[in-house]
Amino acid sequence: MTDLHRHLRERLLAASVDLGLDATAAADLVRLDAPKNKDHGDIALGAFQLAKLAGKAPPAFAAELAAKITPDAVIESSAAAGPFVNFRFRRAALAREVLSAIQSDAAPYGKATPTGEVVCIDFSSPNIAKPFHIGHMRSTVIGNALCRIHRHQGATVHGINHLGDWGMPFAKMMTAYMHFGDEAKLHESPMRYMFELYKRYGKEAEANPGLDDEAAKRFKALESGVDNDERRMWQLLRDESLKAFQGPYTRLGVTFDHVTGESFFEDKMEAAMARVTAAGVLEESEGAEVVKLEDKGIKVPCLLRKSDGTTLYHTRDLAAVFYREQQYHPNRILYVVGAEQKLHFAQLKAVLEKMNEPIAAAVEHVPFGLVLSKTEDGKYEKFASRAGNAVFLDEILDESVAKVRQVIAEKNPDLDDKDQVAEQVGVSAIVFNDLKNSRIKDVKFDWDAMLAFEGETGPYVQYAVARLSSILRKVDAPVPATDQVDFALLADAERVLLQMMEFGNAVRRAAEQSEPSVVTSFAIALAGEIHSYLVDHYVVGAEPAVQQARLVLVDAARRLLTTALDLLGIPAPERM
Repeated sequence: MTDLHRHLRERLLAASVDLGLDATAAADLVRLDAPKNKDHGDIALGAFQLAKLAGKAPPAFAAELAAKITPDAVIESSAAAGPFVNFRFRRAALAREVLSAIQSDAAPYGKATPTGEVVCIDFSSPNIAKPFHIGHMRSTVIGNALCRIHRHQGATVHGINHLGDWGMPFAKMMTAYMHFGDEAKLHESPMRYMFELYKRYGKEAEANPGLDDEAAKRFKALESGVDNDERRMWQLLRDESLKAFQGPYTRLGVTFDHVTGESFFEDKMEAAMARVTAAGVLEESEGAEVVKLEDKGIKVPCLLRKSDGTTLYHTRDLAAVFYREQQYHPNRILYVVGAEQKLHFAQLKAVLEKMNEPIAAAVEHVPFGLVLSKTEDGKYEKFASRAGNAVFLDEILDESVAKVRQVIAEKNPDLDDKDQVAEQVGVSAIVFNDLKNSRIKDVKFDWDAMLAFEGETGPYVQYAVARLSSILRKVDAPVPATDQVDFALLADAERVLLQMMEFGNAVRRAAEQSEPSVVTSFAIALAGEIHSYLVDHYVVGAEPAVQQARLVLVDAARRLLTTALDLLGIPAPERM
């Protein structure tokens, strides 16, 4: 909340009390948002709930409230429009408040003070011995952005990479390696070699169904805890996978607080099963142990132990929930996993609810759509891996960087650090394209659209930062402190300032809704507003007092765009 919002909120609460409302009850109902039509005002209050509390019709209460908010040094006007009250700030006050806060890195533009909230974010989580392909990127970049957003909001965040390093998929990979593997080839190119082995296993299993039986036996041997061939093979393939994954993580700017894959919970699953048993919800079904969830509206039982005694994803996820509860005491546990796993997480939450476990309230599935590639005939289809046509992420990133390098060679061949800038812009174009739409929507992968320097793209926003940085270099003078500026000279920058003021709301909504696209939309809008402003409002060559004021504006826009991009895990090069 900015000081402008705080000031208006205090005035509204005082007015509500004057109109007969209880201060505590009213405090929860004073919610300020940008109006849909900016011509109506700078900020708006929907009076529906307050009017209900007062026992009055919303339009009538809105009119009474508007009359109470008389102009002052901050508020220029207040006007009712049906059930809404629209407010307009004085332009000098708007500029002073927003630009001073950005320059001093004050919240919400800078990081908030610790709130005490604890958020666990389970993301990325690729399967070992499988290629890190374009599909894995969605969970990785969404989860990374959510970690950054929640930290900015003052939460304590535990970013967790819950590696898929256990279970039958790995057992199949292990079986393939034991039959067809070559360690020298494994070390030469681990992920590609394992991918080829996995494809070979699929073909061999079609002709020899006994391979799947062998894989099941090897998984049982792995779960025995004995130091055997399976355990040593698991360690080898896991170590090689982790080294290979570090490449894409480094390029995407992603780090984790904890890398605790499914195997980490091997010795914790019995305790988890004992807890389920003690809750009285575990039942036997055809030799397996399940929790029936029909009373929770889920027809499919949650299978926790197969008839051969081996565990499943749910068993390990339950053990993980109990471990995280004990270690981190989270308010929220976010699982950034594809929408196709909706049933899995509904079952997990339902089991915890049926056990009357309070931690159930913290469990949230954060689903997302698919990545679709553009075909030659202009249609979009799913990137896939099981059929053997996976697209390795490093190949996609390399191609994007190469395309940007070509653009640089054509438009700015003398640019310093060309390779570094090409890497930053090329990788970021893909990340930004992923994050710019609602996460539940499918991502359309179109090279021309992603790499454009105009429109809703990463390069467009990054170019805004580079352009602002260039202006500051050309002026070649320190950015003045805000107490040295005549803010009345920035009355013509109201659209930029009002967009800046939306930053706090954007980050808050992104955190509440687990939706990084809100921040992405903010960055696109701010880049557009500052680009438009600079068309007719020069900084270099302007009169001294005007230049001073516009320097503060340009610097603030550069800072805020850089912060927004950083929350998305995207660098902001100063030259492009």
